[in-house]
Amino acid sequence: MLLAIDAGNTNVVFAIFDGEEKRGHWRISTEGRRTSDEYAVWLNSLMEMKGLKPGDIDAAILSSVVPTQTHTLAKLCEDHFGCTPMRVGAPDVDLGLEIRIDNPREAGADRVANAVAAVASYAPPLVVIDIGTGTTFDVVDADGAFAGGVIAPGPALSLDALHRVAAQLPKVDIAKPASAIGKGTVGAMQSGMFWGYTGMIEGILRRIREELSPTGTPKVTVVGTGGLVRVFAEGTDLVDHIDGDLTLRGLLLIHQRNQARKGRTGQ
Repeated sequence: MLLAIDAGNTNVVFAIFDGEEKRGHWRISTEGRRTSDEYAVWLNSLMEMKGLKPGDIDAAILSSVVPTQTHTLAKLCEDHFGCTPMRVGAPDVDLGLEIRIDNPREAGADRVANAVAAVASYAPPLVVIDIGTGTTFDVVDADGAFAGGVIAPGPALSLDALHRVAAQLPKVDIAKPASAIGKGTVGAMQSGMFWGYTGMIEGILRRIREELSPTGTPKVTVVGTGGLVRVFAEGTDLVDHIDGDLTLRGLLLIHQRNQARKGRTGQ
């Protein structure tokens, strides 16, 4: 079985695949001081609830945008599951995706995994919008190549910053408000966040579509993923598909591609 790990700035997501079947899926907050042993105790207990054992794992793949966690999670795989993880972004890992940006090494591992899964599931050109700690718009051109994108602060990060610098503004939940005009502080903040972010999403998507396909042909397909995408999809009709497993599926596809390549070359 394959252990797939996606380490982001807010959460580390773990999934176990038995072939194409996802047998388990868990997340834990990203914490720089957490050790590989601590991860192992937590993960093993959750695996046991699914009838899975450490010995069931014979391969791992790791995507990390948190340098302090990369080594820790690799050590988790090596010490507790007996395998060295394939690392997305390593020179010897074949993505099956052309990276058409000025410095291909700058492409985040999670963004690349999203693009790989999107190309496998939807017809390009594509935009993948991933709403998490940051909001990323990843662009796949008509040739199926990663062509760049946009990075903006995530909605939770923006709300937290507003709460920190404005003493009288409370922390509020991110949700679609009943009306655009807030009748109190909480309603006003929720409206500003929801409709302000929705406006940003729509504005950026329209500009990307104009650059990617000026005539509208071929159609640009927008795929949404990330923890908050369903919330903001309520406010716009520009998101064509919501695909919550996009990153993990991208990791599975990358691992399968490289295993198949090793089989062909006998490595």
